[in-house]
Amino acid sequence: MNRVIIFISLFLLSFNADSQSADALMTSLRQKAFAIKKYEAKAKLKTDVAFLKIPISEVFIYYAYPDKFDIKRQNGISLMPKGGIKMNLSSILEEGKFMSIISGRISYKGKDLTIVKMLPIKEDPEIALATLYVDEKSLLIIKAINNTKDNGTYEVEMEYGKYAKWSLPDRVIMAFNMKDYKLPKALTFEYESGFEDKPKAVKPKTNKGKVEIVYQEYKF
Repeated sequence: MNRVIIFISLFLLSFNADSQSADALMTSLRQKAFAIKKYEAKAKLKTDVAFLKIPISEVFIYYAYPDKFDIKRQNGISLMPKGGIKMNLSSILEEGKFMSIISGRISYKGKDLTIVKMLPIKEDPEIALATLYVDEKSLLIIKAINNTKDNGTYEVEMEYGKYAKWSLPDRVIMAFNMKDYKLPKALTFEYESGFEDKPKAVKPKTNKGKVEIVYQEYKF
């Protein structure tokens, strides 16, 4: 009986220590990520969906603190999965929305990353659980897995370059499962009259879909 009590006590102490460590890490991530309150960016958007052939689009991206994130194309509406706003992860980092717990470490692409589980504190309309893979040395999120309530699981991966000191990626790749993806009613808006290269239906070869953003420049 005493051994059981000691084990439970040690587990609770370990959990509390991890929670405090996770809170400190998240505070540092927020301070770096939210140093820029507003930006505009020019980028190229590539959408790889099994049943459509969609050309690469030049897009403009607008962000405003804490979680406003819009992607627009001059001649129409870009195709984005419903959970696409989480591509910039700002709403997950927002203070008071998620509880964070460090759940381990992993070696990924030559980096030693800390795994942080993010659990919603209140009822969240989209995210049921988020897992962040954080490079503590650079205070950058390298990868995130978002489990949503209605649209399956999204994996978001970030690559950084000259804008890394502001936590802004040069490249973002989001992968998702097509069988969990609910098509928007406005699916074909981007390809209405005036746009020569219309999408062609193709035979699905995979259930996976992918959205890739390559940033060309940011303006603060």
